[in-house]
Amino acid sequence: MADNPILVTGATGRHGNTGEYLVRRLREHGQPVRVLARTLSERTDRLAGLGAEIVIGDLHDRRTLLPALADVDLAYFTYPIDAGVIPAAANYASAVRELGRQPRTVVMSMGPAQPASLSGLGRAQWLAEEILQWAGLDLRILRVAALFHENLAVLHGNSIREHGLIRNSFGPGEVAWISGRDAAELGLAALLHPERFAEPVYYAKGSQSYSHGEIADLLTELTGARVRFQPVTQEQWRYDLEQLARSAGQDVVNVAMAQHISAVGHTVATAGRTLPADPDALAALIGREPVTMREFLEANLDSFKARERQPI
Repeated sequence: MADNPILVTGATGRHGNTGEYLVRRLREHGQPVRVLARTLSERTDRLAGLGAEIVIGDLHDRRTLLPALADVDLAYFTYPIDAGVIPAAANYASAVRELGRQPRTVVMSMGPAQPASLSGLGRAQWLAEEILQWAGLDLRILRVAALFHENLAVLHGNSIREHGLIRNSFGPGEVAWISGRDAAELGLAALLHPERFAEPVYYAKGSQSYSHGEIADLLTELTGARVRFQPVTQEQWRYDLEQLARSAGQDVVNVAMAQHISAVGHTVATAGRTLPADPDALAALIGREPVTMREFLEANLDSFKARERQPI
C-alpha cells in the first residue's frame, strides 16, 4: 500500500464514470486517494464518502496543482473528451518538474492519439503526451483502442428511445468495445501492477467486437421494440452530435467531441476494421473476466427502452 496519496484527476467526469470507479477500487485496495476537483458537488461528496481526500484545483490553473502534487508519488492523469488537453498537460508537467518528486503517472489515453488523426482531439491528445514525455516524466500511457459501452447511451440513447435508431458514421463493420469499468480496471492495474504492462505506451484492446447493426439487433431482442442501424456520413453525424451538444439537460456531449467521434467513425468505416478485441489479454491485465456487451445493455435497459413505439 502507498504511504502517500495517489492523485486522481477526472474522478468527477461523466463519460464512462471511470474516474469515480477507479477511486472506489483504489480505496477497496486500502490505498490513500487524493481527488482533484474543480468544485465541490454531489459527486465529490460521494468520493469523500469513499474516504478520498478532495482538493480543489484545475488542470488549467497551474497554481492549484502544486499543493495537489506536493506529497504524491503516484498519479492518474486523464482529461475529458473535450478541448484543452494540451495546456492541461503542460501545466501538469510544469508543476511536477517544479516540485521535483517525479511521481509515476498513468495517462488514460485513446486509440486515435496520433499525429495525423482525423480527430482534432486525437491529435491534441498525442501532442499532450509528447509534452509529458519531453518533460521527462515517468509515464505509463494507456491508449484504449475500443469504444466504450457507455457511448451507446450517451450518443444514441435519445435516438434509440424515440426513433428506434442508431445513426452514425462507423459503417457496417465490427468495432472493438470495452466497458468503462474495465477501462478503470486497466488504470488500477497500471497504478498498482505496472509490471503487467510491457511497453510504456500500451494499446489496450477491447473485450468484444460488434457492429452497430449487431448491437441494434441485440437491443431489439432485449427491449422487445425494433431498433435499426443507419450509416451516415461523417458530416451528417457531426451535425447530429452538435445538435445534441446544444440540447437542454445534456452535459456530456460537446462540439469538440462531435468532431472527434464522427471523425473516428469515418476512419473506422474507411479502414473497415479496428484493432481486434482480445478478451483474454484484457482479463489477464484486470484480473477478472471483462464485462460483456449483453451484460452492459441488460444492466442499462432503461437508457434504451422505447417510449411510444410499437413492439415488434
